[in-house]
Amino acid sequence: MSSDLLSPRRTVVFAGDSVTDCGRRADPEGLGDGYVRDLFDDLGAGRPRIVNAGISGNRAVDLRARWQTDVLAHEPDLVSVLIGINDTWRRYDEDDPTSTEDFEAAYRACLEPVRARLVLVEPFLLAVKDEQRSWREDLDPKIEVVRRLAREYDAILVPADVEFTRQAAVVGATTLADDGVHPTSAGHRLLADLWRRTVSA
Repeated sequence: MSSDLLSPRRTVVFAGDSVTDCGRRADPEGLGDGYVRDLFDDLGAGRPRIVNAGISGNRAVDLRARWQTDVLAHEPDLVSVLIGINDTWRRYDEDDPTSTEDFEAAYRACLEPVRARLVLVEPFLLAVKDEQRSWREDLDPKIEVVRRLAREYDAILVPADVEFTRQAAVVGATTLADDGVHPTSAGHRLLADLWRRTVSA
């Protein structure tokens, strides 16, 4: 299936927060140095047009606000979304929570106008600090929202939280995300491989 979705005739837009952004606005090619860059390199000369539309710090509501200009305007054939960790994080570092209901409403508002194939990536967390363990009560319901929306919109679900948790048990959490949120180069490699494997299945 997806070999056609990733063909040179296609446009793929990656939307999200800092995990996707990875310095792309300072990169002449606009790709950054994370999993989007890894995928660009992996796919080689026969790759689709790849657009990185990640912005560090974004929550679902921020993504919704710029959806038309930063995502739909590119007339994508495939849209990959990775959002949600900041919707949880801001509750704990700035006392600025996003309810599960508001998260779902903003996420759904992004998906509704899309006529392209959708790839939804689970937000993920590796608890490298003791206080991050409590974040799960906020994040897990949001991950369930992403899974439910993937079913509802017939999207490809990339099980990033599942895979990061599984791999962290083998190699250690800080190997994959030294602050529990932002992937290291090894974490981005894991995410790129998982994304490609899932989308190409």
